[in-house]
Amino acid sequence: MNRRDLLAGLMAGPALAGTVVKRRKGTRIKIGLNAYSFNKALLNGTMTLHEVIDFCAQNELDGVDLTGYYFPGYPKVPSDEFIYGVKRAAWMNGVTIGGTGVRNDFALPSPVARAEQIQLVKDWVDVAAKLGGTMVRVFSGREMPAGHTFDQVLEWMIPAFQECARYGASKGVLIGLQHHDDFLKTAAETIRVVELVKSDWFSVILDVGSLRQGDPYAEIEKLLPYASNWQIKEHVWYGKKKVEIDLARVRGIIDKVGYRGFTPIEALGEGDPKEIVKAFLVKVRKAFA
Repeated sequence: MNRRDLLAGLMAGPALAGTVVKRRKGTRIKIGLNAYSFNKALLNGTMTLHEVIDFCAQNELDGVDLTGYYFPGYPKVPSDEFIYGVKRAAWMNGVTIGGTGVRNDFALPSPVARAEQIQLVKDWVDVAAKLGGTMVRVFSGREMPAGHTFDQVLEWMIPAFQECARYGASKGVLIGLQHHDDFLKTAAETIRVVELVKSDWFSVILDVGSLRQGDPYAEIEKLLPYASNWQIKEHVWYGKKKVEIDLARVRGIIDKVGYRGFTPIEALGEGDPKEIVKAFLVKVRKAFA
C-alpha cells in the first residue's frame, strides 16, 4: 500500500483510538509563561532568556516555555554550554522549563524543503531534551500552497509529523501541534491531523487566540481532550472580531472536560510587556484559583 492509499484509508475510517490524551480525571492547573510574551525585547536584545526565567521566579510562575527563536544562532542549535546554563538558572529558581518551539512549515510542496523542516524539529527536540523540557511546539504550515487541496497537503504533512513524533519518543519529548489560524483553522481540522498521526507523543497545544471560525469556546471544548498544553491569551476571536477572553468560562470548560498540566499565558498587548504580563497574570490567577 503506498502512502496515498494508506492516508486515504485512514481518512475514510472511524475516529482512531489512542489520540485523546490519557490522564487522571479532574483539574490540576499550573500556570506558566510563554517567552513570546517578551518577543520584541528578546529579539532586540534588551532582554535575555535568563531574565525571562528571573521574571517567572519573581512572579511565582511555575514554568516557562522558551521558544527557539530567542536562543543565539537560531535556527541552528545553541552550544551545550548555553543550553545547560539556561537549564541551571531555571532549576536554581524553581522554574520548570516546559520545552521549546520552532517555526516549521510542513505545507511546503518540495520534499527537499520538508526534509529540512523535519530536521529542524529533530534538532530542537534534542535541545528540549537537554533543557529538561518535555515538549517542542510545532506548527502545520503557514498557508495552503497554491494548486493543492487540504487532503493533498495531508498526504505529505502526516508522515512528517509521524517521523517527528517517533524521534520525539526516542528522546522523551512530546511534539505539540499549535493550530495557528494558518493551514489549520478549526478544531475539526486539528483533531483530524492528530487522529491521523496517531501517536502518544503527538498532541495539541490549545491556542485560544487562533480559533476564529465559529464560537471559540465551543472550539476550545472540542480540542481540550487532545491537548497537553495551552496558549492562554488576552483575547478570543469571533471571525474578525476580537473580544476580551472570558477566563471564568475557560475554567468552566476545563472543569467540565478535565485537564491536568501547565497553562502557559501569552500576553501580547501594547506597552511595557512586564506590566502587561503581570496584569494578565492577576486575572488568570483569579479565574483559575
